[in-house]
Amino acid sequence: MSAIEPTVRRPAAPHRPTRAHVYSRPPEPVYFPESEEVPETNRHLELRTALYLILKRELAHTATLGSDQFVYWDPRTSKKRLAPDAFVRLGVPHRTFRTWKTWLHGAPDLGVEIVSDSDEGEPDWDEKLERYRAAGIREIVRFHPEDRERPIRIWDALDGDLVERAPDDPDLRACETLGLWWTVVEDRSLGPMLRLARDREGHDLLPTPDEAEAGAREAEARAREAEAKVREANEKLEAEVQALRAELAQVKGKRRTRRRSPG
Repeated sequence: MSAIEPTVRRPAAPHRPTRAHVYSRPPEPVYFPESEEVPETNRHLELRTALYLILKRELAHTATLGSDQFVYWDPRTSKKRLAPDAFVRLGVPHRTFRTWKTWLHGAPDLGVEIVSDSDEGEPDWDEKLERYRAAGIREIVRFHPEDRERPIRIWDALDGDLVERAPDDPDLRACETLGLWWTVVEDRSLGPMLRLARDREGHDLLPTPDEAEAGAREAEARAREAEAKVREANEKLEAEVQALRAELAQVKGKRRTRRRSPG
């Protein structure tokens, strides 16, 4: 008996009637809101904005990033949505957008939630986590600045589920999506702040825009200082060369005088 290869069916095209029918009502497209009025503390705003700007500065050429925009994952309803404090979709350079629809752009690879007092009107964490699972986001980071023992908790997508990393996981704070490490830095005005580093210990931090600008100014100042030192050394060397040339000319002049004098 010969094997029969299975027929691969292409997705059906959207149904379009061929006749001009009379309908009882016009179609009602689903409306997907772009924003919603929710309370937000200044601290929460600054924490999420700082993280977003750090991510954007580092990843804008290779990823699209969002902060507090709605993420929709069901084209049939606007009720199934999330608004992560930061999210990243790898593989596409950054661009502006109003809402993120996973059926058009794919699910974000990384989602970050920063816990704050303004979360009182938000769904509880188990419900929010279920929304992340349904949306297909594969790495979830939850940062609680007031939790001194476990400020960072991370969930990974495994076999259709979201599973939290154990507290004793030696790589608990690894950001698998970005190949970086999560860390907490004490900020003078904001307190505990969620940051990313290139090393496990958190020494080589990804800079904020202000830190990057300050670093560039410092590097420029060091370059000017080094240039001034080189110029000063060259001038000093040139002066020494001129002095040696003058001394050599003086010695040669004395020798000529000795040769001309009568013996």
